[in-house]
Amino acid sequence: MKFMKLGSRPDTFYTSEAVRSISSEVSSDLIIQVKATRYLLHKFPLLSKCLLLQRLCSESPDSSQHQLVQLPDFPGGVEAFELCAKFCYGITITLCAYNIVATRCAAEYLHMTEDVEKGNLICKLEVFLNSCILQGWKDSIVTLQSTKALPLWSEDLAISSRCIEAIASKVLSHPSKVSLSQSHSRRVRDDISYNGNESQRHTSSSSKGWWAEDLAELSMDLYWRTMIAMKSGSKMPSNIIGDALKVYASRWLPNISRKARSNKKAAASGSDSDSASEITSKHRLLLESIASLLPAEKGAVSCSFLLKLLKAANILNASSSSKMELARRVGLQLEEATVNDLLMPSLSHTNDMLYDVDLVMTILEQFMSQGQSPPTSPPRSRLSVERRRSRSAENIDSEFQESRRSSSASHSSKLKVAKLVDRYLQEVSKDVNLPMSKFIAFAEIIPDFARHDHDDLYKAIDIYLKAHPELNKSERKRLCRILDCKKLSMEACMHAAQNEVLPLRVVVQVLFFEQARAAASGGKVSDLPSNLKALLTAHGMDPLKHAAPLSTTTSLHADDQWSDSGFKMKLAEDDDLDENDLSRNGIARTSKFKAFCALPTQPKRMLSKFWSTNRGTSEKN
Repeated sequence: MKFMKLGSRPDTFYTSEAVRSISSEVSSDLIIQVKATRYLLHKFPLLSKCLLLQRLCSESPDSSQHQLVQLPDFPGGVEAFELCAKFCYGITITLCAYNIVATRCAAEYLHMTEDVEKGNLICKLEVFLNSCILQGWKDSIVTLQSTKALPLWSEDLAISSRCIEAIASKVLSHPSKVSLSQSHSRRVRDDISYNGNESQRHTSSSSKGWWAEDLAELSMDLYWRTMIAMKSGSKMPSNIIGDALKVYASRWLPNISRKARSNKKAAASGSDSDSASEITSKHRLLLESIASLLPAEKGAVSCSFLLKLLKAANILNASSSSKMELARRVGLQLEEATVNDLLMPSLSHTNDMLYDVDLVMTILEQFMSQGQSPPTSPPRSRLSVERRRSRSAENIDSEFQESRRSSSASHSSKLKVAKLVDRYLQEVSKDVNLPMSKFIAFAEIIPDFARHDHDDLYKAIDIYLKAHPELNKSERKRLCRILDCKKLSMEACMHAAQNEVLPLRVVVQVLFFEQARAAASGGKVSDLPSNLKALLTAHGMDPLKHAAPLSTTTSLHADDQWSDSGFKMKLAEDDDLDENDLSRNGIARTSKFKAFCALPTQPKRMLSKFWSTNRGTSEKN
């Protein structure tokens, strides 16, 4: 850290009976009161350098031995005044980054300019500030931090702005040009040689983001201005800015949890309500400021960090605009999120749900509103036709390939989000207070093509049904309508066929599709698993007759005639398959169940059109 010494005389200030005096052969003739401290000094050395004291003494002549001058609003307090007074007496003073702001403001207050005397204090301080303080990294940060004590004076004298510009320019420049920072001095203490020289001072500081921890010590307003200055330089990569914001957020934002929120509410109800409210407001302002500094580029910050900010914004009751902006940013890269990231505690007083599913739904809506995937071929607009006349075939082909790549990326993200939503539903389904309407809304917001299989969705439905045994028959049927049995794996079908919480209609549908799939494959008949064979036997179906490999691969003939309309009609008639008519233990077997589950005598030809219809639909999706 740089320092400057002025003056050569020894310090002769002393305190006697709460009065600061200076040892001198000449009796004092001036009393200066700074706040609660009195100084017994001399007019000549002070008035010769301080224009303010000249004016005050001339405006209020006093015939007494000691003339009194009161300076109640002196910037920097008694410490800064004493440094200025010692400079006037020629006493040695030491200036550094910690006291230069207060001394500079005090000198300005006393008008210690060149017009009063050549080589006055203001001139010396400005030279030291510009040539030494602002040239060092640590000195610039310490000086900027000290401006918080005198914000108005620092702004008027442009001390804050000069420090911010100096810090921003150093970060934007090559790291090897910057002196070792305070935090890195602690981290690389083992790299210092035996004689105290910094042997590897630039090795660790050359890494990206080395400055983030040092800047994290700044208050929010100064940090915000510094980051704006760096972003305006247009040289800083957006991901480096994002990493710095993450460091600052982890430094100042509290680790908010539901329990901490409850503690705050308890504190707010007591004598510390004003203090708790003030802390919450401070954190809210901090969070909104961080959100406003987020780079606009997608991927500049991780989706996990954005969700943590959104969770904090929800708990701190941040502005709706901030929450919507964070939700929009999360939606842009939702495919990077994890289930734990989306499990946000609910703070609503109107319901007792464990998680805030409405906020996650807002994120999903933002994700789905990004726009449809680009078409697989370039748009045939009039403008594109006109441009084709002047473009080569290679350029058109390049645009076509780029469009296909963009479409593929968008399709891939939807596949990932579909998996994420189904696994999220598995977690929130355990909440007994989760309404079925919200569960269905989550499941239906995902397009059909994004779910290659429904295994995860089936698990979520199964968990929800077991956590909500009070659902009646119609509600369970309504919930299961979002399930596509054709997209269930063999393991899921095996589980569903024996699942007692599922409506019997769904069990029958699973059995039908599995038997139809096996028959349509035309492969070699093999035994079904013992548990499924037992279930078929219990309902009067011959497992040897209908057993076949569970495969969807088949060879279909063009002249096969079969319609699945009758099957869909039967499934729509929910009352035809009532649990009172069919027993799961196989004791009661009705002809209606046999007729419904029995396959045609020539399944390959009769089911060909049915499977071709479903396969065509899947391929289109």
